[in-house]
Amino acid sequence: MTPSLDALFGSRSAAQALLFLQNYGDGHARRIATTFDVSHMAIQRQLRRLEAAGILVSRMVGNTRVFTWNPLSATAKDLRPFLEAELGRLPRAMTQQYFRQRQRPRRTGKPL
Repeated sequence: MTPSLDALFGSRSAAQALLFLQNYGDGHARRIATTFDVSHMAIQRQLRRLEAAGILVSRMVGNTRVFTWNPLSATAKDLRPFLEAELGRLPRAMTQQYFRQRQRPRRTGKPL
């Protein structure tokens, strides 16, 4: 991510988590950490902090806590267009590496 986003959100892991959620809509700590090759605990700490602030909400899907934007949060509504603009400013190589991952499983037997 960019140093300015890291400074704005207080840490690199917070910026990574927010950009990931803006791009993909929802996610869990392990998947975000794996995407950016960072500590799972750092991402989890930021997600919990953002949830406590009311910006994110979470739900359990099986044994996994999945985070998404809080639809009732005015802060989240204002933050999302800013994050969308920042995603558009990222270098193409970074966008391809972090923000273009396949979301659904491939059908069995389907050729690549």
